[in-house]
Amino acid sequence: MNPSIVPDFPSGLPFEQARAIVAAVAAAQRLPSQTLALARAHGHVLAQDVVAPMALPSFDNSAMDGFAVRHADLATDADSALQLVGEQFAGHSLGLAIGRRQCLRITTGAPLPAGADAIAIKESACVDGNRVVVPAGSVRPGAHVRRTGEDVRAGDRVLEAGWVMSPARIALAASLGIGQLEVARRPTVAVFTTGDELVEPGMALQPGQIYNSNRELLMGLLRGDGLEPTAWPSLADDPARVASMLQDAASSFDVVITCGAVSAGEKDHIPALLQHQAAAGRGRMHFWKVRMKPGMPLLFAQLERAQLLCLPGNPVSVLATYLTFGRALLDGLQGRLEPRPHWHARLASAFDKRHARREFLRGRLLPGADGTLQVAPNPADGSHRLAAAAQSDALIVLPEGEHAFVAGELVEVLPY
Repeated sequence: MNPSIVPDFPSGLPFEQARAIVAAVAAAQRLPSQTLALARAHGHVLAQDVVAPMALPSFDNSAMDGFAVRHADLATDADSALQLVGEQFAGHSLGLAIGRRQCLRITTGAPLPAGADAIAIKESACVDGNRVVVPAGSVRPGAHVRRTGEDVRAGDRVLEAGWVMSPARIALAASLGIGQLEVARRPTVAVFTTGDELVEPGMALQPGQIYNSNRELLMGLLRGDGLEPTAWPSLADDPARVASMLQDAASSFDVVITCGAVSAGEKDHIPALLQHQAAAGRGRMHFWKVRMKPGMPLLFAQLERAQLLCLPGNPVSVLATYLTFGRALLDGLQGRLEPRPHWHARLASAFDKRHARREFLRGRLLPGADGTLQVAPNPADGSHRLAAAAQSDALIVLPEGEHAFVAGELVEVLPY
């Protein structure tokens, strides 16, 4: 640990305890809601329950093209001839009715005429002038009739606060005539990468320099989660400049995410900087260091109005900490109640875990020959090995404690 840091905040936390702190902070800092038109509400988190103002369907109607009939008029052991007395198409109700041994031509979605209780489909019936012959036993009671409220009843709670508005949920709101929704405002996010060694892709490298991959990794993850992050210029290893830039961002954004300068090296200025700001009353240290691999130096703090999530600099650490802590923070700020997908799969090969921390391996999900989901661990487990992350599509979650995992053992997986 940097000798200038005397920790008066939680440090070296178990994974679940750190996650609980993130959840509690996010819940206390919930973002306000806003009203958006349906077309703009896709992917947002619903902030208010939606109660159906009407039934779906709102009237009895036909599910097929054919003929509206009275089931009592149909014989079970012989064909039945009915008188065709009119037609009802979708779009406008004509207020029609049928009587004994009568039928009405009808199209899909058209209102069911009074007296009718079933539909004889067009393909089965035979039309002869104003007579329609229905084959014996071809129509069951209530066949192809959509009843009022069979999908949704007026007053039903159809969408719940905390749900993410998927296309199907947006479509349900539209079908109820709802033109706008109350949703959580999405957090504004600033992204920083740090290090004298960083060079932007496309530029020439000098000895000792590396290309800045973390910015694209983080920006892509955030955009994939529906956010519009702002990338700030990479920060040199200059504590005064780091302090000034973070202070500027923290006064303007809801969340600031940094990569690098967060461990205990000579150039890792962020922990001491944030502790100094907290001591001056401008922020708070929530925790530093989590017992996880990769990603142990993770730091979570508040500076001015912003929550700061300071990730380690190795790219796989960035991936693991964003998927496990970054998403938890951003989801919590928006009041998302639906959990992110986490599945279970069987290991396609053995893995020997020889440390006590919770570990997140890169792996590729595969369909097993027996129909079960399998996951193949990538043997390249170094936190700097980005190619292994690119070849994978999930993190394999290995719980705390040493353990020799055998092929076929059930493990938790987090899809990217």
